[in-house]
Amino acid sequence: MAIAVALVVIVVGSLLFHFLNPWQATPLASNWQSMDDTLTITFVITGLFFVVINLLLVYTVWRFRHRSGHKAAYAHDNKKLERWLIIGTSVGVAALLTPGLFVYARYVDPPADALVMEVVAQQWQWRFRFPGGGGKLGGTDTRFVKADNPFGLDPSDANGQDDVLVDATEVHLPLNRPVKVVARSHDALHDFYVPPFRARMNIVPGQVSSFWFTPTQAGRFEALCAQLCGVGHPNMRGVVVVEDEAAFLAWLQRQPTFARSQALARANADTPAARGRALAQAKACLGCHSVDGNASAGPTWKGLFGRNEALADGSSVKVDDTYLRHAIREPQAQVVKGFANIMPPTPLSDEEVAQIVAYIKSLGG
Repeated sequence: MAIAVALVVIVVGSLLFHFLNPWQATPLASNWQSMDDTLTITFVITGLFFVVINLLLVYTVWRFRHRSGHKAAYAHDNKKLERWLIIGTSVGVAALLTPGLFVYARYVDPPADALVMEVVAQQWQWRFRFPGGGGKLGGTDTRFVKADNPFGLDPSDANGQDDVLVDATEVHLPLNRPVKVVARSHDALHDFYVPPFRARMNIVPGQVSSFWFTPTQAGRFEALCAQLCGVGHPNMRGVVVVEDEAAFLAWLQRQPTFARSQALARANADTPAARGRALAQAKACLGCHSVDGNASAGPTWKGLFGRNEALADGSSVKVDDTYLRHAIREPQAQVVKGFANIMPPTPLSDEEVAQIVAYIKSLGG
């Protein structure tokens, strides 16, 4: 009887938790109400099965409990029961899968007039790219990825020269306009996810993933990586700003094109700080160290040089050239207080270390 009572308590407690808990889905901010509907169907079907199966167990435990003078009768099989179980299970699985298949078919079939936005994932940061006036994204290849070309664009592809590059974790999108997302990864498995949009997709290295959505509410929405991609995964976050069409176009015009970014890279090629900035982007240092003072997985580089930092072991150190070189070479030797010991050693030459130090110094102190 104790088992039967425990099962009843579990069923009642589970139902109460589902209906009374304060954790609910974020408010919908896109056209994918069907995503929520599919989730509701899943909850209803699995919930019904959960209640029915557990109550059947309660009945079975109580009805066939041990009693003196009673002996269980052996039955080899029950064809009728087996048929009903097969039918019921098949109907339940079909009811779970069918709505999702229809929704997914639309999810990967964007409208012809959708705005194209490329998402480039790299441990542990996001980059974004939009087609230029030609309306077509230029070709990319991992062999072109380097410090001054972190997107890996093909310099010989004319279609890519006017591509608009957003080398930051904040991207803007127009309100009430379909957006086709094409996503690729430079290293590990990632997943671009904006919870209020109900839109997400795995980004597999060597493949290009795509989906679409239409933002229906203006505002700032957090984007995150929904696949464990390494020690910096919790801090792989971004911001999607949804605004009216005019504001979006004005923002887009302020972003550099690939041709312009290459010209600036050539013009600043002899500046150690500029080479250090490009190197920090290419090595994903800026995925954990902000340059604007905002909190991140590691200490911000803004105003870092010359500052006294408290260390996890209780000591303190002045951030100078010697400390920075040592921290880059052996990041786990002197961990700053308040930050996790998660920075992996990065193979860099003495010249590259000096360039990154020069970039940090250029950010003030």
